[in-house]
Amino acid sequence: MSQNPTKHTKVLIIGSGPAGYTAAVYAARAMLNPILVYGSEPGGQLTTTTDVENFPGFAEVIQGPWLMDQMKEQAKAVGTEMIEDHISNVNLKTSPFEATGDSGQKYTADSIIISTGAQARWLNLKSEQEFRGFGVSACATCDGFFFKNKEVAVVGGGNAAVEEAIFLTKFASKVKLIHRRDSLRAEKMLQKKLMENKKIEIIWDSVVEDVLGDKDPKNVKGIKIKNVKTNVTHELKLDGVFIAIGHDPATQLFKDQLEMDKEGYLITKADSTETNVPGVFAAGDVKDKIFRQAVTAAGMGCMAALEAEKHLSHS
Repeated sequence: MSQNPTKHTKVLIIGSGPAGYTAAVYAARAMLNPILVYGSEPGGQLTTTTDVENFPGFAEVIQGPWLMDQMKEQAKAVGTEMIEDHISNVNLKTSPFEATGDSGQKYTADSIIISTGAQARWLNLKSEQEFRGFGVSACATCDGFFFKNKEVAVVGGGNAAVEEAIFLTKFASKVKLIHRRDSLRAEKMLQKKLMENKKIEIIWDSVVEDVLGDKDPKNVKGIKIKNVKTNVTHELKLDGVFIAIGHDPATQLFKDQLEMDKEGYLITKADSTETNVPGVFAAGDVKDKIFRQAVTAAGMGCMAALEAEKHLSHS
């Protein structure tokens, strides 16, 4: 197979999802002819979300995968070149920047927008994956609404888990927080709020061994938990399980080239998507561990494209 010649673009967008697709729409409309390279899961986390009720502009419930398809088609329609490839190597020290895909394709770019996203960490139980979207979730702000007057569990012990548990008490009749240790990692103020909430019960020293439920129609009926000190297992009847053991941003590729925090999220300037390398921008969950919403990711994608356009007109 003959090697494809290097592809050059003014704007290379790495990663899809709401941030990448929105960046592509804005960059294409600015006549920058962007190339967007997406991996094996185009659309990112939203493709594993079924009902989306909080994306502005849709009075009816829409489906996550459908929303991502629409964004992708819109980006294409205005002139984005879409390439399925996995970027395995980048060099941000050269001018133009260089990137190489698993396909062997080489890309050069005057600016780069990184929208590689993040993945929720899972417990990696077969049953958990089976019921994902059918009672098992990694996002309380996305799915809490579906558990009005129902009993749910949150798994984890950090800030995110405690925040999710407190948030879920708005909807659920009872929230059980399941933590594998006998103390929480969450900050003290949050712990105090948690302890004072009558709807929350903490189950210490315990891990989830299995998610239980019906196959048809698919829905969660409970979980099996094990006390790590006594090894005793028992079942809890529940309607939903929220996994809140953290996220991993997809930033391995940029190690030692871009500034990141200790969890690996890319650091950008205040009120900006620009990284510590001029001309390289980051948008969406790859740099945002606070909001993690489709609409905020899309907003950042817009910002990144506008900032890239400004950068290119000055350089």
